[in-house]
Amino acid sequence: MNDEAGRNPAITRRSLLLLGGGCLMAGVLAQPAVAGGRLVHERTLSLEAVHTGEKWQRVYWAEGRYIPQALREVHYLLRDHRTDEVKVIDVRLLDLLHDMHSLMDNRTSFEIVSGYRSAATNKQLQRTNPDVARHSYHTQGMAIDIRQPGRDLVKLKAAALRLNRGGIGSYPQASFLHVDVGPRRRW
Repeated sequence: MNDEAGRNPAITRRSLLLLGGGCLMAGVLAQPAVAGGRLVHERTLSLEAVHTGEKWQRVYWAEGRYIPQALREVHYLLRDHRTDEVKVIDVRLLDLLHDMHSLMDNRTSFEIVSGYRSAATNKQLQRTNPDVARHSYHTQGMAIDIRQPGRDLVKLKAAALRLNRGGIGSYPQASFLHVDVGPRRRW
């Protein structure tokens, strides 16, 4: 049916533009991720929890989506080892680790010094360590303290700085690097 001007009301310039924009965005979102200058069709992490000795190596993202079972496993691995409390870990943190690993182009696992921390654990640590933040991103599943055997902490920090995401804190006396997906800040 035509409108009074003789145009088909179902096909307007606006609807064509919206359709074209939607197709363009669908094409962009369907593209594989880029890490370290290479196209990535899946994302893998290799992690080892220092305090429990548990190891985890797995593809956690493939075909444009996160893999639910892999995420459940990593949430458990990064739990508060003092209380066994499990928290959902922000996938941006996993992606940050993946991208750091890609930049460093090595096969060494990340050793996890601290992943998720319950509020009770965080308060307990604050009593003995003035470096522990009162509102730590660890309590939100948005931070992790890492190191890599045989990898200089300075090089690990350089990879994080190059990505320029979230908080980055170096603790050379304790041999670990803190990274989080909160606001950008450095210490």
